[in-house]
Amino acid sequence: MQAKTFFGFEEILAREIQQLGGANVKVRNRLVEFDGDTGFLYKANYSLRTAIRILKPIARFKAKDEQELYDRCKEYHWENHIRETATFKIDATVNSPSFKHSHFAALRVKDAIADRFTERKGKRPSVEKFNPDIVVNLHITHNTVTLSLDSSGEPLFKRGYRQETGKAPLNEVMAAGLLKMAGWDGKGNFLDPMCGSGTLLIEAAMIALNLPAQLHRKHFTFENWKDFDKDLWNKIRSTRLDRVTDFHGKIIGYDINQLMVKVAERNIAAADLSEFIDVKQLNFFQSQKEFSPLLIIFNPPYDERMEIKTQDFYRKIGDTLKQNYPHTIAWFITSDQNAIREVGLRPETEIKLYNGKIETHFLKYEIYNAGKGVESN
Repeated sequence: MQAKTFFGFEEILAREIQQLGGANVKVRNRLVEFDGDTGFLYKANYSLRTAIRILKPIARFKAKDEQELYDRCKEYHWENHIRETATFKIDATVNSPSFKHSHFAALRVKDAIADRFTERKGKRPSVEKFNPDIVVNLHITHNTVTLSLDSSGEPLFKRGYRQETGKAPLNEVMAAGLLKMAGWDGKGNFLDPMCGSGTLLIEAAMIALNLPAQLHRKHFTFENWKDFDKDLWNKIRSTRLDRVTDFHGKIIGYDINQLMVKVAERNIAAADLSEFIDVKQLNFFQSQKEFSPLLIIFNPPYDERMEIKTQDFYRKIGDTLKQNYPHTIAWFITSDQNAIREVGLRPETEIKLYNGKIETHFLKYEIYNAGKGVESN
């Protein structure tokens, strides 16, 4: 199987899969390969926090052109997976001089599936672009073709709890990845001082309580497969819920904007986590450390999210951390390389990531006594 993720989160996802019980885990570019049975596929979809989708490869072969691609796809026993009454679509990724257009390659696979069903069953599944029952993933590299079933359907960052967002929010997989990268395990206290719509807070609480990542998700595409085992799926969910733990720390969010505080509170309520998370309207630059030990992670606003003077804004971040948050580890993510220098602290760690197509840097600062950190040169 393959679990896709964002650039930079591959090792974290691999550890998640190993801890879940996956075998033969191999890290690739933006994905992790692993072995597991049907129950593990269900469990991976339900539990993994840093996976975007889970693919189940079903066929791999060579094809030199579109005709051979069609012929080989038509030979495959699609009726083992797809009902003739189902709807389906093809997601194609092509990197080959022999197949220059991913759309045309996808059409040939679609035609092969449709023609096989028509000839053998007298009826064929219909194509549906937006909400299909079955998603077939087509991947072509040079002349190697891999066909997979997408077991997730909607990307796994669509957890099902988000009611509203602010501008330029972190998606849920990105938020969970940042938390894990920063070492958040639910021991201690957590603060997001610029919390926006509350995604980091919610993901932090779900990690602390060991709640399944997809607790609020309504449906996975594997539920439409012909071999779907409903009893096994119910057992997997029940077993994972039995692993929920207690949390005795504090998870707190600040935002200067009262409207965003309300948005965060609505999302937190939708995730059924209001008793574990507190959100306050507060300017971080006027705040003081309330709890210890404390981990801070935040996503400072971009220029388009809030009218800020970048140099002054990042200088205030550094000053607030140094003066008001002694003995604290703080991480934040930014796409503004120039602004980093204005913080006035030298990051202990700097990790390159991508938030969508935007190159960003995830920075760790260790604050010691008040007024003291690792000063930048």
